[in-house]
Amino acid sequence: MRSGIRATARAAALLAAAGLLITAVPASAATPPAAEPPADVIPGARTATPALVDGIREAADAKASPADAARGHLAAKESRYKIAEPGRDLAPVQTLKRGTEETVRLQQKHKGVPVLGGQYVVRMEHKGGERVVTGTSGKYFTGLTTGVTPAVSEATAVRRAVAATQARLGGHRLALTDARRAAEREQPLRGTAGGLVVVPRGEGVLTHHITVRGTHPATGAPVLQHVYVDARAGFPVLQYSGIKTIAPDQDATGTPPKAAADGDPAPHPGTTGSGTLLDGTTVDLGVRKAADDRYVLADHARMAASSKNALTTWDARDKDVYEVLGGWPAGLKEFSSPTARFGQDATDSGAVDAHWAAGQVYDYYKERHGRDGLDGRGSAVNSLVGVTQFGMPYVNAFWDGTKMVYGSGDSDYKPLSADLDVVGHEMTHGVVENSANLVYAGQSGALNEAVADYFGNAIDVTESGIAMDHPDAGLIGEDLCRTSAPRVCALRDLNDGATTSRSFLGATFATDNGGVHLNSTIFSGALWDMRQDLGAETADRIVYKALTEYMTPLDGFTDGRNAVLAAAKDLGVTGQRLATVKRSFNAHGVVPGWEQALGVDSDELFGKLNVTGTSVQAGGGWWTAAKSNDDGTEPYSVYAGRADGKGAPKLISPNDGRYHVNPATDGKTVVWAAYGPASVDVLSRPLAGGPIKKLHSSTSDDVAGLRVENGVTVFETLGFFTRHVVHLRPGDTAPTYVDGNSDEVLTALPSIAHGRIAYAKLYPEGGDYRLGVEILDLKTGKKTLTERLDEPQTLGQTGINGSHVFWLTEQDATDDGQMGIRRANLDGTGAYDISPEHKPGALIASDLTVSETAVTVNATLPDTAYRNETLPKNWQFTTDGSRQERVSCNRGEQLSPAAVSGTQVVWIDGTTGWTNLVTRTRPAGRCA
Repeated sequence: MRSGIRATARAAALLAAAGLLITAVPASAATPPAAEPPADVIPGARTATPALVDGIREAADAKASPADAARGHLAAKESRYKIAEPGRDLAPVQTLKRGTEETVRLQQKHKGVPVLGGQYVVRMEHKGGERVVTGTSGKYFTGLTTGVTPAVSEATAVRRAVAATQARLGGHRLALTDARRAAEREQPLRGTAGGLVVVPRGEGVLTHHITVRGTHPATGAPVLQHVYVDARAGFPVLQYSGIKTIAPDQDATGTPPKAAADGDPAPHPGTTGSGTLLDGTTVDLGVRKAADDRYVLADHARMAASSKNALTTWDARDKDVYEVLGGWPAGLKEFSSPTARFGQDATDSGAVDAHWAAGQVYDYYKERHGRDGLDGRGSAVNSLVGVTQFGMPYVNAFWDGTKMVYGSGDSDYKPLSADLDVVGHEMTHGVVENSANLVYAGQSGALNEAVADYFGNAIDVTESGIAMDHPDAGLIGEDLCRTSAPRVCALRDLNDGATTSRSFLGATFATDNGGVHLNSTIFSGALWDMRQDLGAETADRIVYKALTEYMTPLDGFTDGRNAVLAAAKDLGVTGQRLATVKRSFNAHGVVPGWEQALGVDSDELFGKLNVTGTSVQAGGGWWTAAKSNDDGTEPYSVYAGRADGKGAPKLISPNDGRYHVNPATDGKTVVWAAYGPASVDVLSRPLAGGPIKKLHSSTSDDVAGLRVENGVTVFETLGFFTRHVVHLRPGDTAPTYVDGNSDEVLTALPSIAHGRIAYAKLYPEGGDYRLGVEILDLKTGKKTLTERLDEPQTLGQTGINGSHVFWLTEQDATDDGQMGIRRANLDGTGAYDISPEHKPGALIASDLTVSETAVTVNATLPDTAYRNETLPKNWQFTTDGSRQERVSCNRGEQLSPAAVSGTQVVWIDGTTGWTNLVTRTRPAGRCA
């Protein structure tokens, strides 16, 4: 993917519609008081605590610390805030002081355990020996009742988090490279426990927070995943990436440069050097003369008034991205030069651009908003330039929580530091993390990206002098291309006119972290319109105040709108100018209740599944799927229903506290996996009712790919280094391995029909490894490898019907993941591609399901930009490949297709922002 600046479950919290409550509280009991101004109160969503209180001036303890005064106010106004014990349940996070203004951020704890996104903000004014509260905002979840004693061990949670991440990244494929990893026992991912966290769904879900770092098992890309594993049953209920990229990990061995502390000797005061930007402009640079008499890109002078730290640019041209993610790589050195005039080497690497731009961004926040550095306390600002990926060009940039990292660029793109708005974007992620700390997933993640876009571009157009009404004023990254025109090169456009009704794309957290880039220009576009209409200075102050004093971690679009409007009023914006702010959001569809206006062309079978990490299947005219309750607090249960929509769904699994997932049915029986504290079990139950049978249990391996036909259950067992397809016939007490449980053979991605099992196979032959698709005839026991047309590097999901076997195949591992769809006769002969890998527009496929007359694949289009057509969609082919159509034109994410019969397919659809089980009985066409 070229650029994440360009671009499940519902975003972590849905947004409440605005309401108004009026209260009047006496200011004093001693004298006839003037009534305090009425409070504007916006109720919270699924909580009794208001999302926003504005328009108040209520006395607070002037002698207490800001945090204690804030908590004292919340305690005194318990009837409004419904927070019984703020001193116990709200821990100070940050206090921001600007003149007489104080903004206190408080982290919610439930029985001593932090609550994900539970943060409340109290705004105060402190002057003349008096302190008053002027407003509050945020999310405090009053409905939490869950216990905080885990039943799942930390070690089990780590193992399951790593397994879930590994399955999510590479479980849909079997590759030749898997043989080397299995032989060498190479584990590209590892997890670190971060303690217990309550996920605020309904009564609360107690989880282990696990951070999984390493490299993608298929691509080698850096991985930093936050995984929340249910501490009662051990199933991952939430996962998202922690890498905040400009473009849609191994722990480092080095030590980051030590921040300066009180008492440390003052650094060399520095001097002014110079260098040439990649656009040819000569600029001044803050530099320091080192002990070896070389000059380094370390700007102490800029920050000298408030700290002993520096803005430093580091030479990372010999570092791979996995070495720098989440840690400080060993041997890293400041970019240096024999003279204070940095030469062509510093220009070509992007070091001059990175260093100069970091200074511009620092100055903007200091001069416009009084903010000293990314954390507001003068911390060091570190930029790493020239990073590669396995020695190859890396076209991306990101903020990893401690530093900016800029890729080397390639023949098409300059180093990623070559555009001021890109540097501004990444550094603003640091500002966001040290203020509202918007969770980087779903709508809150899109807000995070939108704010980074807004300030990154605001800094760029201000410095360059581009007029706000210039056609290219809204472009992000337009200066990165070496040869293309700015509009062709741009990563995003804040003037793209995106709206919630036309442009919002419902996505799971597995895709763009729930749409953080896909949907960001809806909100950033509204902010940019406001900047054009109100003027740069006023708009920038409003957005900064909203970010640092009103927004909280789980805010979505409507919360963001409320925060901006409240900040505008706080800054004295009234009348027509306030109406202008509202109009900007209205024009982009950011209005209360906007989620209800999203339309679909499919029929809903089962609504609001509220699940992640589980699939659906169908057979015999029935579907089966896992579902949680409406607020997502309950462990998942398995249901089954008729594919024609008649009758009510049946509850199949027990309500026993385990997560029941990945079910399959043949219209007679349902089989599924049950995740408990100590084991993963495979269970079975007749559709007509009856006892539940345990077919298999494992305390170490995971289970995937469940299928069932006429009493025969097929599934895949997954260890860190093993994958085996097994089957169980009625009466079997142990599974039969199709590969004999050989350490040298991997089998995966099974399907079953008409008494035959098909699966992908990785096996040794002639001193090397080969990939193929094998068919096992259950009646005769005969195994048949299908005819080989080439030497595939990767195989995907198999599917089988009464006449053919089908599978996904990739021969060229360098073509951005495009896969062919291949079929063969059941005797292995007659193999050919019904959709070749190298045809124009070949799909990047990840799943496949077949009926007797149709083949449906879940795939994205090859493209460098995230948009509707590049989200996962269901595409249907005739079995000979003569016709290709979209199953549905729904514009959100479509996942886990399951063939019913003929052309009917059921799938999980994310268009409305919920994960719904839907169906169509015929394809929708080309969806042009």
